Amino acid sequence: MSVKQAEQTVGSVEGAQPRFQLSLRLISILLVIFGLGISGYLSYVKLTDVPMVCSANGAFDCGAVQGSVYSELGGIPIAWMGFAVNILMLTILLLEPRVEFLRQSGNGVMLLFGIVLFAALYSVYLIYIQGVVLQAWCMWCLMHEAYIFILFGVTLWRVIVILSKTEVEAH
Repeated sequence: MSVKQAEQTVGSVEGAQPRFQLSLRLISILLVIFGLGISGYLSYVKLTDVPMVCSANGAFDCGAVQGSVYSELGGIPIAWMGFAVNILMLTILLLEPRVEFLRQSGNGVMLLFGIVLFAALYSVYLIYIQGVVLQAWCMWCLMHEAYIFILFGVTLWRVIVILSKTEVEAH
């Protein structure tokens, strides 16, 4: 299976026509919707100050993580920033086939990659803060960080596809 075929169809059986084609873009959209759910819940908890649903395990203390000084950046809750970034990524993904600039030379994919790369690096920092500094884990935060890493992998795959198409067109 070529890289081009991988971009068009993920999970199809060779020789068989799939009933439902799952593109990498659609996978990205579904992942971002999942991320919106998590960041939306974290934002709701931060905004309303209601107790967070959290595991009773001793390693998890969602309240300690959400209530720490590290849960805000410049006075703005990180959960709100995460929600806003997820909205931005969903907007790019939805507009990608409709806006000429985002379609040109894979600009939309590259823009999304830059955002997801920053989010992944910031997630590494947040995991460090939870594990080393606070010595407390937030399962919701970890779930969001795991989703970001999965989205990073899917977006990287899309970048590779774009770059391989560019390389083929150059020859």
